[in-house]
Amino acid sequence: MREVDKTILSWEQLRAALEKLDELSLRDWVLMKLDMSNALRPSELFPLRWRCLLEEKNILDIQETVYKGKIRPFGKTKGSLTQVPIADVLATEIVEYREECRKKGKDVSPDGFMFPGRFGGPMDSSNYRKRVLHKLAEELGFPKLNFQVIRRTIATLGKTKGHPKDIQGLMRHSRLATTMEIYMQSLEKEVRLAINSIHDELVATGTDGPSPQPSSQTQQNNLTEGVDSKVEAPSRGKILPFAGKMRANGLGGDLLNA
Repeated sequence: MREVDKTILSWEQLRAALEKLDELSLRDWVLMKLDMSNALRPSELFPLRWRCLLEEKNILDIQETVYKGKIRPFGKTKGSLTQVPIADVLATEIVEYREECRKKGKDVSPDGFMFPGRFGGPMDSSNYRKRVLHKLAEELGFPKLNFQVIRRTIATLGKTKGHPKDIQGLMRHSRLATTMEIYMQSLEKEVRLAINSIHDELVATGTDGPSPQPSSQTQQNNLTEGVDSKVEAPSRGKILPFAGKMRANGLGGDLLNA
């Protein structure tokens, strides 16, 4: 039997991919950031229309899927077509991206596609994978980069960001077993922490495992109260700087038409 692919990337590698796209294409940068944030399937990502963005609630309403160029009113699973929350900052960036599309004469009507191809319809995922993702992997030295790797990576790294049931909801799997047994992979650092914790309990040094990471609110309180914190600040959105650079150089049209 063919060996099952278990490739996962790191947060640093995901960030590097986004940094590279930030230099190349506004559309692709937004598309991949959305895909990485919400672990969307390509069949759900490419047919998204502007009506799917519910700005007031920062929600993405997945209404259709695409397969071999054909739009379908159903998805891979019962949970495929649903409303999913998106990060507040990302929602703002998508709105900024829409404004850039409007200025370039793109169709931003409710029925217009968020990430249109050359002729205005949804892009072909296989073509995008070869033209963008494989090229990124080669330039950045990744072992592999495709939509399945991204979904597997987010499911695995997301273990430290929420309960397994939350990750199941993010992946929109009908069974928790699918999330945990197929998508989540063991990380050496986590395994070593678990082994050390078990050993410490055996020798009665009384540890309960790794200390929990401080919440963003706790970090903010520490800053307010003057408490030293070594937690790195999250990277800020780059839509506005990118858009300004595009306008200054007159490059927006070519990038959005790519």
